[in-house]
Amino acid sequence: MSKKLHLVSLGCTKNLVDSEVMLGRLKEYEITDDNTQADVIIVNTCGFIDAAKEESINTVLNLHDERKENSVLVMAGCLSERYKEELMKELPEIDIFTGVGDYEKIDALIAKKQSTFSPEVYLATEESGRVITGSNYHAYIKIAEGCNQQCSFCAIPSFKGKLHSRSLESIVKEVRLLVAQGFWDFSFISQDSSSYGRDMGLKDGLRDLIKAVEAVEGVRSARILYLYPSTTTFALIDDIADSTVFQTYYDMPIQHIDERVLKTMKRGFGEKQTIALLEHMKSKPDAFIRTSVIAGHPGESEESFQKLCSFLEAFGFDRFNVFAYSNEESTAAYTMEQLPQGIIEKRAAILGEIAEQSTIASLKKMVGKTVTLVVDGESDEHEYLLSSRPLQWAVDIDGEILINDTNEIPVAYGKCYEAHITQLAGSQLLATLVKPA
Repeated sequence: MSKKLHLVSLGCTKNLVDSEVMLGRLKEYEITDDNTQADVIIVNTCGFIDAAKEESINTVLNLHDERKENSVLVMAGCLSERYKEELMKELPEIDIFTGVGDYEKIDALIAKKQSTFSPEVYLATEESGRVITGSNYHAYIKIAEGCNQQCSFCAIPSFKGKLHSRSLESIVKEVRLLVAQGFWDFSFISQDSSSYGRDMGLKDGLRDLIKAVEAVEGVRSARILYLYPSTTTFALIDDIADSTVFQTYYDMPIQHIDERVLKTMKRGFGEKQTIALLEHMKSKPDAFIRTSVIAGHPGESEESFQKLCSFLEAFGFDRFNVFAYSNEESTAAYTMEQLPQGIIEKRAAILGEIAEQSTIASLKKMVGKTVTLVVDGESDEHEYLLSSRPLQWAVDIDGEILINDTNEIPVAYGKCYEAHITQLAGSQLLATLVKPA
């Protein structure tokens, strides 16, 4: 009887890639959704902000409470790396601790029941042997690890280190390998994607990447996530818009728009330049623009906050995420004068309402249009509805369109169709299939 593995990947899609590497190293295990039956349980943790840290700890402890006798519980990833000494001392429930450097050694660590923390941060390559999860057509490609930015609120560089990019050759090889396995849609990710290649002497490495990926036969669709304002160029924005493969999709977290707050955040870019980039993106036909903002950063006055609200209401982002400021040790903002938690939460709630309104406005613009989308499967809403995603939207984060009429067109999951968007029901778009695309 084969041994069973239960793996939980928390946090971002960059974590997911590392989790897929671990699955590739543990192919002899049968994957199970039932944690109570697993012989090995792995939690790939997130250590970004307080809410993520709390989720990671609670997940690990809940799994421990339910696991069967003699099973092995592994705590891996960012939280484990960031607080290794404290966690190893305070969590005797965990059998194996490992951080962000040993994903490819996970099979050996489990065999030896050994904890280890490599000094190097692991970066998956075309030779990692990942097992892609969650899709039969889409895969994430991690193009770099670490970050050279010094944002006052962010602890990531303290445990992920400086920017370390993969070679363009390695990225292209991985894309080709995945295309040969049937994948045709790709999301390119890192902490600061627009800095890709700068550590290797490339001035604007993403532009080189776009050209290289466009030349790979079999790639139908792609997008880039996590651009950084001061390393995003107008030429890059143009290349994305002009590409025949890359979607006109811009994911650039601005975090704020007020000049004084941006300076306090050490964002390295000002209000005028940020707006100029966003307006250039907005000028591109059918552009989709996503961002994220932080509520309640030290130094955010009521006037600064109202300025942010007004900008977000006026600009018309297709999507934006709101984060309540989390005071993280080892960051520059940690010792700054903090705003009361009540004010932070109130401001986050106000921004959340604006985000919902902004999303609804974006969805309304799609009603009546015909789009190319991919059908992912049966919807969770109802067995007679199909869940689909326009190719432009990012997987999991931008939502879904429900197909309520197939026009008797045979449907295969993971295939593309043209669909006419008929209505917006609440916050949910409904569409009718027109023909295979």
